[in-house]
Amino acid sequence: MNTGGFGFSFGPGDDDDDKSRRDQNPFGAFGFGGADGSGGLGDMLSQFGQMLSGMGSSMNSPEGQGPVNYALAERIARQQIGQVTPVRDQDRTAVEEAARLADLWLDDATQMPTAGGRVVAWNAEDWLTQTLPMWKRLVSPVAEHMADAQLASLPEEAREMMGPMLQMMNQMSGMNFGMQLGNALGDLAKQALTGSDFGLPVAPTDVTALLPANITAAGKELTVAGQELMVYIAARESARQRLYRHVPWLVERLVSSVEEYAAGLVIDTSHIEEATRELNLESGDPAAIQDAMQRLQGMDLSPRISSRNAQAVSRLETLLALVEGWVEYVVDRAMGERIPSTPVMTEAWRRRRATGGSAEQAFAKIVGIEFAAPKVAEAVELWRRVDVAVGQERRDGIWEHPDLMPSAEQLDNSADFIDGLLGEGDSDEFDREFAKLEEMLREQEGKDPESPEDPENPDNREK
Repeated sequence: MNTGGFGFSFGPGDDDDDKSRRDQNPFGAFGFGGADGSGGLGDMLSQFGQMLSGMGSSMNSPEGQGPVNYALAERIARQQIGQVTPVRDQDRTAVEEAARLADLWLDDATQMPTAGGRVVAWNAEDWLTQTLPMWKRLVSPVAEHMADAQLASLPEEAREMMGPMLQMMNQMSGMNFGMQLGNALGDLAKQALTGSDFGLPVAPTDVTALLPANITAAGKELTVAGQELMVYIAARESARQRLYRHVPWLVERLVSSVEEYAAGLVIDTSHIEEATRELNLESGDPAAIQDAMQRLQGMDLSPRISSRNAQAVSRLETLLALVEGWVEYVVDRAMGERIPSTPVMTEAWRRRRATGGSAEQAFAKIVGIEFAAPKVAEAVELWRRVDVAVGQERRDGIWEHPDLMPSAEQLDNSADFIDGLLGEGDSDEFDREFAKLEEMLREQEGKDPESPEDPENPDNREK
C-alpha cells in the first residue's frame, strides 16, 4: 500500500536525510517540516509564511476550504502547464474526421453502440478544466479520510495540544495536498492524448476528446503517418467512451471502489514508536543521544498507510485491466487489416503505459492509491478467447452486469471463465429447444381430431 502520505512526492531535492528529519516532526503528517532539517517552530512558521504569500484568495475562496485546496491546485497546475497554443481549426477538423472514421470501423468489431455526443479537440488547459470535476470526485474521499486517519494516528497528548490549532493545521494540510495535486495534474495535462487517456473516465460522459498538439509530440518517435496515429488514438478513445456511455454501472463502480478504499484508511505508526523506545533517548547521556540520532538517519520512519478495504484496490486493478484489454482487442480487430501500422502503434501504446501513461501511475500521483499494474495483456487474451468461444455479441453482453464480469483469478485462468460461458450457452440452448418442443406439442394437441378439448370436432360433442 501507499507509504507516502497522500501518494504525492515532496518535490525535487527531497533526499532521504530530509525525509527522515521530516518524519520526526510531529507536524510532518500535515506536510510541514523545517527547511534546514531542524524542524523548529521558526522554520515551520517561515515555511507556512511562504505558502501563504500570494495565496490569500485561494485560501479564502470556497474551493480553498476542505481537505484539498482545489483553488490552489488549479492555479499551480495552470502555472505548470504554461503558455498553450489555442487549438487550430484544421486540428479540430482532423480530430472530427479521425473520430468519424474510427467509429465507422469500430462498428464492425463491437456490438456496443457509438457513444454519440460531441467530438472535440483540446489543448492541455482544456484537459485540466474539463477533467477536474471528476478528479475532485476521486481525490476528495481519500483526502478526507486521510486527514481523519492522520489525526487518529497522533498520541492523545498531541491531539489535545493541537486542539486550538486544529483548524489552522487542517488548512495547512489542505494547502499541502493542493500543491501536490496541482503539480501532478499539470504534469498529466502535458502527457494526456485523450480525455480518458489513462483508462479513467475523467472526461465528461458526452465528450470524445483528443489533444492534437500532445499527439503530434508523442508521434515524433514513431515512423507512422500522423493521420494514421490520429485515427488509432481516436479509435481507442471512442471505444472507451462506448463503454462509459452504454455500461451504466461502470463509472460508478470505479468511483465507489475509490470511496470504499478511502473509508478504510489506517495510518500505522507503531513501528516508529517502537524504534524510538529502543533508542533510549530518556537516558540523558549526550553520547547515547548522538548515537541515537545517527541511527535515526538510517531508519524508515514513514507512516505505514493501508486500508481495511484492500479488496477495493483489487477490484480497481481488475476493472481497469478489463476496460483497457477490451479497448485494445476491439481496436486491433477494427483497424488491423485496414491500417498495417496498427501493431506498431499498439506496441508503442503498451510501452507508454509501462513508462508513465497508465492508470495506476495516475492514481498514485493524483488520487493517492497505489496498486499493481493492471493485467492488460492478460485481459486482451481473455477477450480474444471469449470472442472465439462465444462470438462478438455474447462477448460484449458480458458488460451488461458487474456480476457477469471475469474475476481477478479468471484473468490468469481464462479457461475457467470461458467454460462457464459455454456451460451457460449449452443451458440456454437446451431451454430454447425444450420450449420449442413444448410449443410444438401444444399445437399438435390443439389440432388432434380426437382431442376432447377441440370444440370444432363434432365427434366430441355430447349427444
